[in-house]
Amino acid sequence: ALRQISRQVQLHRMYSAAAPAAAVSGAEKLVPPAPEGAAKPPNPKLDSIVNNIAALNLLEVAELSTLLKQKLNLPETAFAPQFAAGPARAAPAEDEEEAAPKKVQTSFKVKLVKFDEKQKVALIKEVKNLLEGMNLVQAKKFVESAPTIVKEDIPKEEAEKLKEALSKAGA
Repeated sequence: ALRQISRQVQLHRMYSAAAPAAAVSGAEKLVPPAPEGAAKPPNPKLDSIVNNIAALNLLEVAELSTLLKQKLNLPETAFAPQFAAGPARAAPAEDEEEAAPKKVQTSFKVKLVKFDEKQKVALIKEVKNLLEGMNLVQAKKFVESAPTIVKEDIPKEEAEKLKEALSKAGA
């Protein structure tokens, strides 16, 4: 019995001596959160990147911008915010908009929205003739699935001809 008690005392002393050392080593790894309202410490990796970018000259910044656009697949459009300080600044912006070329649509699509039930047969035949590689059964299913796109990415003249032919057939 005496051996058991001495063994238990020995184990108790061993574990109680190791507990404060473990608590100290665990506290070194834990970082307390920043108090509310206080500035959060910056990420060291991001801080070094910001410092490196701040040290670049204007030409290097332009090259960095180009490389980032290529790497991230960003469009080449200029992204400059415009701050108008009243009516004196608004007038030049309007002149620039008028001077800018209007975007011209070069490709069109023709869509069959609805059709006249009385002229369904004529429309099916017209669709079969206008669309290459389509038989009567496919043309019938195509017409009945309206609204559907007939053709996409075609020039304006072809789109107008297709629209006129389909509207004559009852579409």
